[in-house]
Amino acid sequence: MRLYTLSKRHFVLVFVVFFVCFGLTVFIGIAGKDVVFLKDYSSCRLCWYLQISPPLSTYNQQLWLTCVVELDQHDVSLKKNVTMTVKVLGVVKDGSTPYVNNQVHNRTRLLSCAQKCSEIIVAHLGYLNYTQYNVFVSFEDLNKLTYTIQNITFTWKTYNPTFSQVEIWFRFVFVVLTFMVTCLFAHSLRKFSMRDWGIEQKWMSILLPLLLLYNDPFFPLSFLVNSWFPGMLDDLFQSLFLCALLLFWLCVYHGIRVQGERKCLTFYLPKFFIVGLLWLASVTLGIWQTVNEVHDPTYQYRVDTGNFQGMKIFFLVVATTYILYLLFLIVRACSELRNMPYVDLRLKFLTALTFVVNILSIEAAYLWFGSCFQTEFLSFYGLLNFYLYTLAFVYSPSKNALYESQLKDNPAFSMLNDSDDDVIYGSDYEEMPLQNGQAIRAKYKEESDSD
Repeated sequence: MRLYTLSKRHFVLVFVVFFVCFGLTVFIGIAGKDVVFLKDYSSCRLCWYLQISPPLSTYNQQLWLTCVVELDQHDVSLKKNVTMTVKVLGVVKDGSTPYVNNQVHNRTRLLSCAQKCSEIIVAHLGYLNYTQYNVFVSFEDLNKLTYTIQNITFTWKTYNPTFSQVEIWFRFVFVVLTFMVTCLFAHSLRKFSMRDWGIEQKWMSILLPLLLLYNDPFFPLSFLVNSWFPGMLDDLFQSLFLCALLLFWLCVYHGIRVQGERKCLTFYLPKFFIVGLLWLASVTLGIWQTVNEVHDPTYQYRVDTGNFQGMKIFFLVVATTYILYLLFLIVRACSELRNMPYVDLRLKFLTALTFVVNILSIEAAYLWFGSCFQTEFLSFYGLLNFYLYTLAFVYSPSKNALYESQLKDNPAFSMLNDSDDDVIYGSDYEEMPLQNGQAIRAKYKEESDSD
């Protein structure tokens, strides 16, 4: 692997390039326009509220209608369940209003006020069939409040068409880059038998095609087809890639200690079982939400938590089990292989880069909750793509790949053929500090020639 031939300077350069590319995506996200387009309407206290959406196109992707109740007293602490009745009509180009749903939907929402009342989600449309929508909203229990309602403000939220265009180009660029990286990585391994591949190289040959699906080359269909299917396909690709990445970490940290044949029953089955449960939970949640939103625009799994309490507990238990298992494999691998120079280098590099990626992912999630939607989207997609590109570069074969595949990838040979003085960072070869076993390789070649 190229990992063995990199010097300290090269390692620093790899991380610098990674951070520069990631910072570029964050800068583009910050400089771009907001993802969500907002339009507010204020209504007086009536029995029914008719809300007419702004003109829409497929580039708006989705549509939300929310409302905020304003009381005449601001220092009020209140929590009360209110019944909401919603009816959604779609407006076509000729001005007629066919029914989107043939029934009136009733939902119970929690009205929570502490100096200011929290926002209530009225309806959500996952895909847009019409250019405009009329929504009739009624609250049955507001007249029973002990406080006087001063105003109710309704807000339409939808994706900014400019962001949709940026998203299309952004995904297209990463689809092209991923295809190129996948082809180059496969081309670099073409001369070697699969049994000579390292476990990281085998997994990269799986993750790179899945990354291509994660970037979703079929994403433009969402703007050409008025259907929920492209969106569900995108969610399926994302969950598949992320779970494969979780499985990659488990297999590498365990497989790097287990050389030779890795039995399916004892090595792969437990890992597939844990990650498979995570994948099943995420896919079930996504399908359940999509199906319910298609039949009921007022459905929100974050609000209607009763049916998802068991799913949340199940997901947290499996995720905790995965984290503990991964930590166990990392600690055991580092403790057992820390004296094996080449294998230790593989562990250090993967652990360092993965740790950085996880920290940046948490930061991206923080940006999401901070309403920096475009920055979160671009940074998260860019982060995972550049992470795989970096691994593909480091794990691609080097010029001396045949020698390395026979000696260095095996911990036993690594321990026998290299002493601590020959290790990268402490050798006497200051000119090439990371070229492990250079003297041994030369001696090995001379003996071969003499024979």
